[in-house]
Amino acid sequence: MAKSDVVVPLSKLNSPRDTLARPVRDLRISVMDRCNFRCPYCMPREKYHERYKFLGSNQRLSFDEIVRLSRLFVKLGVRKLRLTGGEPLLRANLSDLIGDLTDIPGVDDVALTTNGVLLSRYAAELKAAGLKRITVSLDSLDPEVFAHMSGGFGGLNDVLDGIEHARSAGLDPIKVNAVIQRGVNDHTALDLVERFRGTGVIVRFIEYMDVGNRNEWKPDVVVPSKELMARISERWPLQPVEREYRGEVAERYRFVDGMGEVGFISSVTQPFCGDCSRARLSSDGVVYTCLFANNGTSLRDSLRGGASDDELLATIGNIWLGRSDRYSELRAELREKPGDHHKVEMFYIGG
Repeated sequence: MAKSDVVVPLSKLNSPRDTLARPVRDLRISVMDRCNFRCPYCMPREKYHERYKFLGSNQRLSFDEIVRLSRLFVKLGVRKLRLTGGEPLLRANLSDLIGDLTDIPGVDDVALTTNGVLLSRYAAELKAAGLKRITVSLDSLDPEVFAHMSGGFGGLNDVLDGIEHARSAGLDPIKVNAVIQRGVNDHTALDLVERFRGTGVIVRFIEYMDVGNRNEWKPDVVVPSKELMARISERWPLQPVEREYRGEVAERYRFVDGMGEVGFISSVTQPFCGDCSRARLSSDGVVYTCLFANNGTSLRDSLRGGASDDELLATIGNIWLGRSDRYSELRAELREKPGDHHKVEMFYIGG
C-alpha cells in the first residue's frame, strides 16, 4: 500500500480520491478472524490447525470501535458496508452491530458475507436488525466436492437450509458466490445454476485468485469467466445486463427465459482495478487498500490511545489519498519480480 508523503489538511479531505482518482465508497469490515471451515484456498487445515493462535477477544475491535471508524469512513464518502470474516456469524451478538451500522447517517447499504452454516439460526434476527442483503459462499452442491473445498467439513445441507431461511426472512437479494477451480469443482458449476434458477437467488462465479500466500495458486487452475459463461449460455441462453453502478465487480447476465440472472467476477482475466472503491478493515483494526495488499495501517492503537475523530479522519483520509493499488492489472509483472511476494491472508480481511 502506498502512503502519501504529504499530510493533507482535514479541511481538504471531503470525498478524497486516490492517486488514480478513485473515491472510497465501500468498506469491508472483518469482524472475526476465526472460521468454522478450512477451505484450502483460504485457510488450509495444515496451517490453521487446532493449535493455531487466532486473535484474542481484546485484540479485536469492539462493536463501538467498529461503529466509530465506520462513521469516519462515511464522512470520507463510504456508502456501503459489508461485514465479513473469517466467518462473521461466529461473532456473538452480531445483530447488535448491524443495528448500529444501519443507523449511521449516509449509509445506504449494509450487507453480510457468510459460509451459511449458521445462517438458519440467525437469518430472521439479522433481517430484524436492519441487514438488507446477504452473500453465501458455496462452491459446490456435490457433497464430496463441498467437503473437500470446506477443508473436510460437512454442512452442505446446513448451508442450503440457511439460504432458505434467508429467503423466508426477506433478505434480498441473496447471492451465492462460488470460487471455481479447474479440475476441482468446475464440473459442478452448472449444478449451482440449475438449483437456483428461478428462485431469486443470484449465483456468481469467481475466478480463482492468488489471494494470500498459502493457496498454491497457478494460472492453469483458473477457469476464465468467458469459458464458464459459454458453457452456461449453451444450456440456458444469456443476455448481458447493464452495471447498476460504477465499481460493480460482477458482470451480470440475465437468462433469456426470464428465470433470473448469473454474475461473473473476473479479477484474473478482466481486472477491474480502475473502478475499485473498496477499503478493508481487519478485525484488529488494520486498514488495507487492496485485497492483495502486503501491508496495512493499524488504527487500533490510536483508537485506544485517545485519538480524536479529526485525527483518525486525517489518518484514514491520507491513507486513501496515497493509494495506488492495482495488483490485478499488474499481476503477471509483479509475480515475476524477485523479492518478497507476501500478501495479507484473505480470512484476515475478508474476500
